[in-house]
Amino acid sequence: MNGAFIQTFRLGVKSLLLQKMRSALAALGIFIGTTTVIWLVAMGEGVSYDAQQQIMQLGANNIIVRSVEPQSSEEKSERVKTYGIKRDDYDRILSNVPSITRAVPIRELKREFLVNGRTADVKLVGSTADYLELNRLQIARGRWITEQDNRENVIVLADETAKRLFPLENPIGQKVGVESDVYTVIGQTKPRAAAAAIGGSLEARDYNFDAYIPLKTFQHRVGDQIMIRAGRGFNFTGEIVELTQITLTVDDLDQVDETAEIVTWLMDRFHEKDDFAVVVPKELLRQAERTRAMFNVLLVVIAGISLLVGGIGIMNIMLATVTERTREIGIRRALGAKRHDIIQQFLTETLVLTGGGGLLGVGFGLMCGPIYRTVRSVINAIDPELLPPIANSLEPRIAMWSVGMSLIISLGVGLVFGVYPARRAAYMNPIEALRHE
Repeated sequence: MNGAFIQTFRLGVKSLLLQKMRSALAALGIFIGTTTVIWLVAMGEGVSYDAQQQIMQLGANNIIVRSVEPQSSEEKSERVKTYGIKRDDYDRILSNVPSITRAVPIRELKREFLVNGRTADVKLVGSTADYLELNRLQIARGRWITEQDNRENVIVLADETAKRLFPLENPIGQKVGVESDVYTVIGQTKPRAAAAAIGGSLEARDYNFDAYIPLKTFQHRVGDQIMIRAGRGFNFTGEIVELTQITLTVDDLDQVDETAEIVTWLMDRFHEKDDFAVVVPKELLRQAERTRAMFNVLLVVIAGISLLVGGIGIMNIMLATVTERTREIGIRRALGAKRHDIIQQFLTETLVLTGGGGLLGVGFGLMCGPIYRTVRSVINAIDPELLPPIANSLEPRIAMWSVGMSLIISLGVGLVFGVYPARRAAYMNPIEALRHE
């Protein structure tokens, strides 16, 4: 049995090699389809992985309450808007929700920094000592703010902020001008990867261009009311915001959803306007996983269509081959070959085509990462602005299930689209086949 199969296999390969160009073009469709499946899924997995990593950095056990500027027409007509989280909200949440193990309030604002004639637009963040651990920041030199700093004019600079303001010197102990205030630098953080925006829930965040002061200092020096010049003259608009965000940590993951509902209820009771948002990273993670699954299905369907087109091409080639080899089929039948022998021969040829194209496609598909990085480097060398930021940060991630699935589909396509030509060859009338010229 094995000897007969090997003989049939050899005969099939020999027949295909007699028409090298035709065979190569027939296998090309399967090659492209297989490669497309692997590459598209790898790109999708890369995008999904980045999104999930961003969400994981927020902490699955965390609940984020953010101030949101209301968009009602009444608010737009006001010169000074009052909205967002209040310090009373912070105290109320801590007093009424026992499942919370840590709460980190912050207030942030864009400010112009000045040092020896050098200026930089920096996000000034007022927070507490827990902010460092919560956001996975690390100190490069100096120290972080502590509870003992209270209302002191001390500041910690993020990596890029420090390099812009003090490009050639150690910033520790130096003075920094922020509007009308002067702060003493006590620390500098290490570089940290930027956090991308997550849907409409959280905006993108680059921690390298921040500066941190104690929250009490922010309240004392900057205050809650911020006025901004509107156009020319003395027209000003402003806002009153006490806290920009509160990050709450729950010890038990199972309590996150229930705690978020309680926090939302407490906020709703004391806020008539829709000026806050409660974000649960755990729910964002589940949503990202669902989106990933849907995205993968869509990509596989698109790539499957490519394989289907390749299968139709192979059927067309095999039908032409059957017509050309009619006399050969008649001779084999006359010499005693059974119908199943003819079917086996043509199915073998079809599977060799699709299997070969599929294996080459898998080999090329596994090179997705190096090829993508090479092409990206070439494009960036030509013009760094040609690619969007996500293309520069994306790293394809090969999903092994896509490799196996694409190979199985390619063989399945060969089997399905090879049956009709094989049966047509097997059921020819031997006498008429022998007369064929």
